Amino acid sequence: MRVVVTRPQHSGERTIRRLTQMGHEALLLPLAEPVHHADEARRALLDTQGAIAVTSAEAIRVLAALGSDLGPYLGRPLFAVGKATAKEAASLGFTNVVISEGGGTELAALISDHAASLAKAPLLYLAGHPRAAGFEARLAELQLPFHTVECYRMRDIAPKDDTLRRLFIDISANAVLLYSHQTAQRFFGLSFVQENPEIFAETHFLCLSEAIAGAIPPQMRLHVDIADMPNEDRLLALLDAE
Repeated sequence: MRVVVTRPQHSGERTIRRLTQMGHEALLLPLAEPVHHADEARRALLDTQGAIAVTSAEAIRVLAALGSDLGPYLGRPLFAVGKATAKEAASLGFTNVVISEGGGTELAALISDHAASLAKAPLLYLAGHPRAAGFEARLAELQLPFHTVECYRMRDIAPKDDTLRRLFIDISANAVLLYSHQTAQRFFGLSFVQENPEIFAETHFLCLSEAIAGAIPPQMRLHVDIADMPNEDRLLALLDAE
């Protein structure tokens, strides 16, 4: 299948490799790029003492920029969404990494099972902007103390029409992978997409969650599939059903 991946460059390249190994023709269409705020992360680590939570590997890449200054914090418990994020944290030297295979709400539930990790200090959530509200909302519902620090933000990328034409008109895409609500909004907000809805009549939009699918315009929901768990393994498994 010809599959378009709408992830930022770094994580998107990893997905491209996986899809290629699966036998698909994979094409990358980044719609945003990260802007790191390493000093914010540095201050947050210095000012806190408890466990750390990350819902994106991008936060781990921010921490990587701290180099040897990260050393004193590598023993703190770190809760992460997904195997890829956990792997990057371990490669930095974190020794106590707990993985959630679900999304943000599942991570919050997992943290509640390790409440002892929050006994001495609130959880430090190293977050990006914009982000889904689910993780923080669930932490609040579970009455788990936390402190959010935005250590990166995603800056929109506007792909050229020539690029979009190559991906969707010259040879039509069989599937588009959507990983976040914000990315879906960016994609369907592109003037090229809005002006050429007919070229997506046979395109399958594969979504990591129901919330992401909700960002797809009603008239373009002819072929929408949603992963049964919000992780990439289950998202890519949808391709086998096409």
